[in-house]
Amino acid sequence: MSPQQTSLPAPPVVELAGFRRRLASLLYESLLVLGILAPTFMIPYVLLGMAFGFDPPGWLLWMHVFVVLGFYFVWYWSRHGNTLAMQTWRLRLVSAETGRRLGPGRALLRFALAWPSVLCFGVGILWAFFDPDRQFLHDRFAGSRIVLMPTAPKT
Repeated sequence: MSPQQTSLPAPPVVELAGFRRRLASLLYESLLVLGILAPTFMIPYVLLGMAFGFDPPGWLLWMHVFVVLGFYFVWYWSRHGNTLAMQTWRLRLVSAETGRRLGPGRALLRFALAWPSVLCFGVGILWAFFDPDRQFLHDRFAGSRIVLMPTAPKT
């Protein structure tokens, strides 16, 4: 190989996370999301409604939810490689190409793609039944994978 040619290091060998483990993490994540939305979404609108009679339009409410959850997911995926629920189930989100943690741009792309994947009757989740690697549709499009973190050695 000549000095002008450079190659990327091979991605680390990891085990893809199982479908049931990812669904369990998704269920647990939905409970955590309720805990995030309560102080950042419901409480402000209840207080604004009671104090000023403010009744925001539906599009503003959805945009607020999108932004709040976007901060949560993009922050955790790009800084830690997993959310709190994913940590519990020993899951990590990595780039399909490099096997490393996603950058903020790729994490934002995955977040944006997950919305239609989940909201359109779960078609992106159901896609995993037909995908050769059992990956969700939004992971396919975003170039990401959910892998199983190794267990810590017992001492």
